[in-house]
Amino acid sequence: MAIDGLIILDANGRPIIQSGYTSFPPAYPLLHIDALNNELAKAPSSGIIDPVVYVSSGGGGDMPDCSACCHIQVREIRMLASISGDMDPLVAFAFLQAFHDILQDYFGTVSTVTLKGNFDTVYQLIEEILDSSGHPLTTSSSILRDIVLPPSLLSTLLASLPASSSSVGRSAGPISLNSTGGAFASPIPWRKIGLRHKSNEILFDVTEEMRAIVGRNGATLASNVIGTIECNSRLSAGMPDLLVSFSNPNVMAECAFHPCVRLQRWKRERILSFIPPDGKFVLEEYQYAPPQKAVVNNLPIPVSLKPNITIGELGGNFMVTFTSRMTKSMENVKIEWYLGEDATGAQCTLSGAGSGVGSTGGAEGSWTFDSRKKTLRWEIPTMHSLGSRILRGSWTSKAQVPRPAHAFQIRFELPSHSFSSVRIDQVRLSSELYKMYKGVRVQSCGSIEWRW
Repeated sequence: MAIDGLIILDANGRPIIQSGYTSFPPAYPLLHIDALNNELAKAPSSGIIDPVVYVSSGGGGDMPDCSACCHIQVREIRMLASISGDMDPLVAFAFLQAFHDILQDYFGTVSTVTLKGNFDTVYQLIEEILDSSGHPLTTSSSILRDIVLPPSLLSTLLASLPASSSSVGRSAGPISLNSTGGAFASPIPWRKIGLRHKSNEILFDVTEEMRAIVGRNGATLASNVIGTIECNSRLSAGMPDLLVSFSNPNVMAECAFHPCVRLQRWKRERILSFIPPDGKFVLEEYQYAPPQKAVVNNLPIPVSLKPNITIGELGGNFMVTFTSRMTKSMENVKIEWYLGEDATGAQCTLSGAGSGVGSTGGAEGSWTFDSRKKTLRWEIPTMHSLGSRILRGSWTSKAQVPRPAHAFQIRFELPSHSFSSVRIDQVRLSSELYKMYKGVRVQSCGSIEWRW
């Protein structure tokens, strides 16, 4: 199984760059571009379409009988991976996400202007991460930076070279940009040799996301917590060996690790033993498994939503009460409601529970109506513990019988909070003599669909 090729489209659906489709006729990538653009043209104003689009071969003799394109949207551009045969689409999506992370690491912002301005660098990256047979190769940014120089570093090196450096290079041999022997000189593929940092430190970010669906009667239909441990390593010298222990590792299930983690040590002692790559990387991903196995997919929801909605002709009225069940403050609460394709506007007031005082902003947050996406958005910067907020209002529609979405989308953040209570207990360094600074940050967020 392999990926047929990679295509990047701009906001108008035109290709910016694509990999070489050496095993397929020239019309093959065009079929996938046209299929995706046709689906986008038929999509509603929200622009949401299926992530996997079937592509008809059109009866061509050299075309695969069964193919599809997997795509993700990043700002105004779309990244498309074409697949055929019995290829698993999840592999294509994992590759697209890895490629996006690489571009973000190289350029900071992934946009049409950035990609066109660094066309040569992007094309070199595609050649290095996807071989001619469609199999992913090097997807580690720390290794790629030795093979494909980032634009800023490349400009600095070229500016520092004398005008006659090209002739000197030809007479004295090739100029080596890596005096330690190149990108693959290290015995460990994810870590370069000869690293030097002014301060030796490693930082851990433990982030947990709750994903849940709540039914019309307020009962939780599904909920789970997915955790990610990200690291930023700046450790000098050779091969620093780290041991990371947790206060309650048994609540982490379905774990996925970076290749640097020694699996046998984790299975035996529930301790992470590894030699870290240099820079940022994802050390571990896991799913929260509470001690009560019966509620693994029915975790308590930290918020409550009570919608009272009346649909009439050419619009409707509503009153939505949002309540926090947490004993600490939430931040960046966003509640979205799709009002239907024919919605034309909305009028709302905000108040605290029991106050009866209406406003358009302040401590209760603010609301906006997106006329392009037909979405009503309620934002609360800070939601205090066990507090309630009320959104009252009405909306208008061109349809005689409006058809708003029967679900609200709720998102929130919880700084310094962990749903699973996972804590990094100790970080120990061996095989190196210097002192290491270590830092740990914990945060959580939620994404809940609340139906009515």
